[in-house]
Amino acid sequence: MIVTTQFGVPLMVAFVALHWWGPGFRSHVRYITTTAGISFLLGLGINQIILLLFERIRPYDAGVTHLIIAPSADPSFPSDHATAVTAIVVAFCCAGLPKRTVFLGLAALLVMWSRVYVGTHYATDVLGGMATGLCAAIITRLFYREGNRVDRWVTSIL
Repeated sequence: MIVTTQFGVPLMVAFVALHWWGPGFRSHVRYITTTAGISFLLGLGINQIILLLFERIRPYDAGVTHLIIAPSADPSFPSDHATAVTAIVVAFCCAGLPKRTVFLGLAALLVMWSRVYVGTHYATDVLGGMATGLCAAIITRLFYREGNRVDRWVTSIL
């Protein structure tokens, strides 16, 4: 679980990034990877605003769990890991890629469970992160449209 909690998000980001050069309808696949990236960053930005409003101490600081990894200095709610992986999964789900969505969804569940298991989050922190990631992906989907001028410019890079 320690490896999952430390490397789960970077591996999912690498999986998404490799799609940029993958097979398939090139501009559509690049739109999906861009949407996943924007959702990821927007979700983490929303989390920073939430952290200004809610300061929840981590479970190991409250004596609820025993930490098995290095401690984190920021508040517990919401989970950035859960936000990041949920944003990626929802971006792929909205794009209609069921096999990749299932694979990423299972990986995301493992990452989120690992955050509770290692003692860095309460389950509700993870649920809050899931909600933030979902909102970020939906907002991105609503405002970043495939085929517009910005999308054509972004997907033409490299």
